[in-house]
Amino acid sequence: MSVLQQIYRHSLALLTDLYELTMAYGYWKLGLGEREAVFCLSYRNNPFDGGFSIACGLHDVIEFLQSLRFSAEDTDYLGTLTGADGKPLFDRGFLDHLRQMEFACDIDALPEGTVAFAHEPLIRVKGPIFQGQIVETALLTLLNFQTLVATKAARICLAAKGDPVLEFGLRRAQGIDGGLTATRASYVGGCAATSNLLAGKLFGIPVKGTHAHSWVMTFDTELEAFEAYAKVMPNNCIFLVDTYNTLSGIAHAIEIGKSLHAQGHELTGIRLDSGDLAYLSIEARKMLDAAGFKHTAILATNDLDESIIASLKDQQGAKITVWGVGTKLATAFDQPALGGVYKLTALRDSNGHWQNKIKLSEQTAKISIPGMLQVRRYSQGDEFIADAIYDQNLGIAEPVKVIDPADAARQKTIPADASYEELLVPIFRGGKLVYDMPDLNSVQRRTKDQLSHLYAGVKRFINPHRYPAGIERGLFDLRQSMIHNARSAT
Repeated sequence: MSVLQQIYRHSLALLTDLYELTMAYGYWKLGLGEREAVFCLSYRNNPFDGGFSIACGLHDVIEFLQSLRFSAEDTDYLGTLTGADGKPLFDRGFLDHLRQMEFACDIDALPEGTVAFAHEPLIRVKGPIFQGQIVETALLTLLNFQTLVATKAARICLAAKGDPVLEFGLRRAQGIDGGLTATRASYVGGCAATSNLLAGKLFGIPVKGTHAHSWVMTFDTELEAFEAYAKVMPNNCIFLVDTYNTLSGIAHAIEIGKSLHAQGHELTGIRLDSGDLAYLSIEARKMLDAAGFKHTAILATNDLDESIIASLKDQQGAKITVWGVGTKLATAFDQPALGGVYKLTALRDSNGHWQNKIKLSEQTAKISIPGMLQVRRYSQGDEFIADAIYDQNLGIAEPVKVIDPADAARQKTIPADASYEELLVPIFRGGKLVYDMPDLNSVQRRTKDQLSHLYAGVKRFINPHRYPAGIERGLFDLRQSMIHNARSAT
């Protein structure tokens, strides 16, 4: 049973917006439903004012599409919907068609853990326009949030510079589903463990936890609380030391740590959850080292994010060795949505020829990219140097030049000796899964490896270098011509 089925245990075919089905109904009613179409899902701006994103959520997309079926309960509900005249919104024949539908599209996508950039398709859907339209909302839902959180986690882990980062965000997450998907995406982005037990069970993510202030407050003294905790859980002693006075709490943790050591156990760590984390961690390290606890971890929490962690490590000399990040990771606190979009990019005409499709806008960044899109990533040595978004039907002109879709003055010519790889890989063919899904640990390793090939300036948090990800010049010229023709026709 898939993870989605374990959580929901019923059809998710109605995980969509009404207008997807009204359009699908229109295609069916007009006899256009089987017309072959291409849709591409992308986003327009790198999140968090950063230089990249981490593609995430494909696992859930695969599980959703594998089990995509409209149940009798689903179509019975749709049959109750009415239009402005009070009559049924959908014909019974259409509802029967939904019941009989079997997913038959080709899906190509960026593997999870792949570094991605604005305007690049994260996923491409090719198949009957009826089906390609129906899955739009679900794909956006499954990819948008997880890509956002995986990117946030990657940024936090970059700031931590190899220190373990623990995801502690369940209690502040956007509901049950938000908590689970945020935990999984955080692990993809590089987090070492989570406090979320259900996610640990479902995804196999390591779980970590300590105790709260309420444990300390239950006992007459802090020392008594630590002693009691050590008695019942001697193999998991990370003491929260700031309930009353942090420096005194550290001293009490050391006292109980000596008792633990005498019994053959170790003081695993202390946790700082308030106050001047730099000063307190420095003092804690001095006290712990002086008492012989040189390997005891210092865990910090308290509304951390990548900027605070970077400041504590790089400017303030903090001695923190483990970072617990909750609210600002699980909620993607400083950017609540990725802003992904799903656009029709090509359609077969009645003669079987492909026609590229484009959506115009007064805003340059919102003009869509037409074609059967693929992304080619170029490398030199051990470094990614540029990405070319191109039309597979059109091919790539030599020498290869990429042009920023939002700023045509930004162009890059690719060296002739650069190596490359195609980023969108086959996932489904004719509705059948052809992709071997990697395990979650492999996905996390891919994230780390991908980031290692990015120029350091792209990974900066402030004014990052803009990685050259653009439209291949042949497609760019075609797009400009289509823009001109479309505007001239109006």
